[in-house]
Amino acid sequence: MRRAPDPVTAAAQSQGATPVYDAHDLITDGVKAEIVLDGQTYILRITRAGKLILTK
Repeated sequence: MRRAPDPVTAAAQSQGATPVYDAHDLITDGVKAEIVLDGQTYILRITRAGKLILTK
């Protein structure tokens, strides 16, 4: 279930604050997403308990 953007967060983002991402937007298939940093690939997963796990 995705939440609507928080208006306070959206306002903070427009003022140059740290970007905020909904994990469900990154993990579009509901299971995992690959994130690449400096040529290294990491896997971001949402567990059954609703926790995030980032592994190399």
